[in-house]
Amino acid sequence: MSRFLKILFHICFALIVLGGVAWSVTALRFHLDGPAFWAALAVLAAAVLGSVWLRFRSRRLSWLVLVVSGLVVAVWYQTITPQQDRDWAMDVSRGVKARVAGDQVTLSDIRDFNWISAQDADPRWISRSYDLSKLETVDMITSVWDSPDIAHLLVSFGFLGGDHIVFSAEIRREANESFNEIGGFFRQFELVLIGATERDIVKLRTNYRGEDVSVYPVELSPEQRRTMFLSFVDLAQDLEERPKFYNTLTANCTTVVYQLAKTLQPDLPLDWRVVMSGHLPEYMDSLGVLGGDGTVATRRSSAQISKVAQQLPAGADYSDWIRQR
Repeated sequence: MSRFLKILFHICFALIVLGGVAWSVTALRFHLDGPAFWAALAVLAAAVLGSVWLRFRSRRLSWLVLVVSGLVVAVWYQTITPQQDRDWAMDVSRGVKARVAGDQVTLSDIRDFNWISAQDADPRWISRSYDLSKLETVDMITSVWDSPDIAHLLVSFGFLGGDHIVFSAEIRREANESFNEIGGFFRQFELVLIGATERDIVKLRTNYRGEDVSVYPVELSPEQRRTMFLSFVDLAQDLEERPKFYNTLTANCTTVVYQLAKTLQPDLPLDWRVVMSGHLPEYMDSLGVLGGDGTVATRRSSAQISKVAQQLPAGADYSDWIRQR
């Protein structure tokens, strides 16, 4: 073997070791604590040092140790499964549940909190029935809290008479947890589908968190609106039966909705704006379903509701008020 190939193989080995160690240590940190973490770290360190030492004596054995170590970590990682019965944070303690009988859909565990601050609320969970023949509107709601390139996505369905139900795919935090993007790659959080009233889940973002919230009408046919609503119903039933993990990249608020939207259009193109969710209005416009008049910039401006929502008069209906903008 030439000297160049030897060097190349050494570099590849080193990169695999470094990448594997970085991934393994991060996974261990999120799922093990105290003595268990340090014991696992010691075993991992011994395996890595052993493979490096063998690299200079028996390359085949060094690869064998590396592969076996990787398999052990992979098997351990597969034992981490999503759960339904943890000590959840109050606002995500219940996922919406659905029962269907013809055109009638009954949703239970709908969140209808009366928020007092960004962290505190008087909890209230309700049940409501919806007649799909009276489904009139679909709105895409985006909420930006930091970078304008990233937004949380919610979908609101409006029914004859002014009733609205909002669906939001979110991380299901435990009571002592807070969200972090890295943990979202390592099975730290379960996925939950929240069904909520607008006066709860949207008002929380406009009036208490101070986020930049926008409401965009989505132009769909009656049959498409029905199909989209039932896709959320199917997800609710699926999560009730089989819990799943949230993933920062592949199973977040936007990518979950994208997968549901593919029920309308199976060949729906994947686009970078699905990940960079702050650009969803442009993506929706390219698909021909973004409602409103004028340029996308004009529709962006008219879609903003936070300032209007913060001027909500006492006793006024939140959903009606934000749509009078």
